[in-house]
Amino acid sequence: MLTSPPPPPLAVSTRALARKRSHPARRLALSLLAAATLGGCAVTEPLVRPDIALPAAWSERADSAPASLPDTWWQHFGSPRLDTLVAEALTSAPDLRIQAERVVQAELALRQAGASLLPSLALGGGSGVQHAEGDESASTSASLNARYEIDLWGRLAASRDASRADLAATRFDREAARLSMAANVATLWFQSLTLAERVDIARQNLAIAERVLRVVHARYEHGAASALELSQQRSTVLAQRKAIEPLEVSLRQTRSALAILLGRTPQTGFAAGERLADLRVPLIDAGLPSALLLRRPDIAASEAELAAAAANLAAARAALLPAISLSAGAASSSAELLALAGRNSVLSLSAALLQTIFDGGRLAADVDLQRSRQRELVEAHRQTVLRALKEVEDALANTARDARQETAQREILTEARRSLHLSELRYREGADGLLAVLDAQRTLFAAQDQLVQLRLARLTGAVDLYRALGGGWQAQ
Repeated sequence: MLTSPPPPPLAVSTRALARKRSHPARRLALSLLAAATLGGCAVTEPLVRPDIALPAAWSERADSAPASLPDTWWQHFGSPRLDTLVAEALTSAPDLRIQAERVVQAELALRQAGASLLPSLALGGGSGVQHAEGDESASTSASLNARYEIDLWGRLAASRDASRADLAATRFDREAARLSMAANVATLWFQSLTLAERVDIARQNLAIAERVLRVVHARYEHGAASALELSQQRSTVLAQRKAIEPLEVSLRQTRSALAILLGRTPQTGFAAGERLADLRVPLIDAGLPSALLLRRPDIAASEAELAAAAANLAAARAALLPAISLSAGAASSSAELLALAGRNSVLSLSAALLQTIFDGGRLAADVDLQRSRQRELVEAHRQTVLRALKEVEDALANTARDARQETAQREILTEARRSLHLSELRYREGADGLLAVLDAQRTLFAAQDQLVQLRLARLTGAVDLYRALGGGWQAQ
């Protein structure tokens, strides 16, 4: 005699459920109470930071400056064209758009991690006809299932916290990229202005050399100069003419690099109209070394990575402990096609306990892996802070050195111009030979070019100091 199999332990029919309604509900309430009680035993990990003794003051002496560091620091150079270029870069640069998409991806990853803390619902249904040896049968079914994992040990919450920290680190990376983008645009713009002026200086020097050549040629025709002197001055003219082309090529390449940075085609031109003499080198307040930890987005990103590492370690440790999940389902079926008339309904409620007994050490190895990752990030954070301190010290030293060098070079240039003027007069009068004129020309040409490059060094040094100090960014 055939008998129907007994129902599952936690799956009952509607009639039985009506008779024993209080027992599953009581068991479910007890399960939730136990989960709430054990929820206080969530596994946590402290945020580990490296122990770094920060200096009380900078070793390099800084000039007096305003007490605040502006967010729009590039506007303090007095270059309207630079202001326009930086504004364009911050909205259109491909690098920043890439970084913005990474922030979006981190936000979506956080949403995914948060969804694991909520119950999941699944709806299913089907209908069909079956033919077997001349017999035909139809069936229709529909089901609704719910599942919820009780986060007793905080594994899911720790994973969500890790995603939240990753999102914070990604946002800080975007701020660091914005700072770097503004600094790169300023540096390339200053380099392009410098190269343009060096081209002008080279052409001016060529004109000076050609003027001296005309004097030498006239003296040669009157027998007052030798063929050797004429040849030497012609060599100077050719050398000056040869020096122009490399500078022009470098200028075009620098402008094309700036165009790429802005998201333009490399063939895009840039309007001239600014000169290095029109720009000013701003005074910058370096603040205290201890304040640097709150002024650099890359340091904030590194600390957010430490928070993510602690959360990942807590999640790995919690994965070693048992997991409890609750399931509930409702199903209805009938022997009709596309209809639930005369249906049979079943409700089910179950709780499952899962404890990994043997996995070859995979979960334990994951805990050790996360610990190692945490130690790695602690040392990486230490390195980030130390590197930031050195960058500020170097920028301060370079700024002070270049300022002194520029002052000295201006005096050298004044004397070089005077020397060339006097040597030309003495050569015209026959008091000196051409060698004195040639030497004066070389000194003047080098002094002019060196002064422009020192001016560039001062401007880029200010940009480097702004970048090293965080460019006015402040951690919230």
